[in-house]
Amino acid sequence: MSIYNFQVNTIDGQLVKLSAYQGKVLLIVNTASKCSYSRQFVDLQNLHDVYCEQGLEILGFPCNQFNDKEPGNNNEVQQFCRSTFGVTFPMFEKIDVRGRNAHPIFQYLTQQAPFQGFDIQTPSGQSMNNFLQGKYPEIYAGDGIKWNFSKFLIDRKGHVQARFETTTELIDIEPVIKSLI
Repeated sequence: MSIYNFQVNTIDGQLVKLSAYQGKVLLIVNTASKCSYSRQFVDLQNLHDVYCEQGLEILGFPCNQFNDKEPGNNNEVQQFCRSTFGVTFPMFEKIDVRGRNAHPIFQYLTQQAPFQGFDIQTPSGQSMNNFLQGKYPEIYAGDGIKWNFSKFLIDRKGHVQARFETTTELIDIEPVIKSLI
């Protein structure tokens, strides 16, 4: 089993086999446009602009499972991301990323890259760690996606290389991306 065995629907409903991305470096992200972390859309788009020609593809998967931060339909999500953040990288239909109804791609990703905790040496990591343990211990438990903007880095052969949690800034991921390109 590899990432290339999965099929997903684009945000406008077209079925795509992830094998279409074979040979590319992928950054798969669960997104939410109304989340305080949505500022990461700007950095995701910047990464896309800088490294797309070198083989990086960013794949965004909107999700409404965390505090109702992606309430719109697929069309509304797409329009908002384009007009507010200038998103041009591929976006896919809204899905669940954790729990019983989690899309198989996210089940696979979390199996391949289990939760390693937040970096509690940073203020944002400490804050997210405390927030989830205090308010949502059921989300904190296990290896499932913890919040919006969890990121999975896939190498050119389709292997999951790393998982980066919500609080990991994209500037900290860029060197790892460069090493795979």
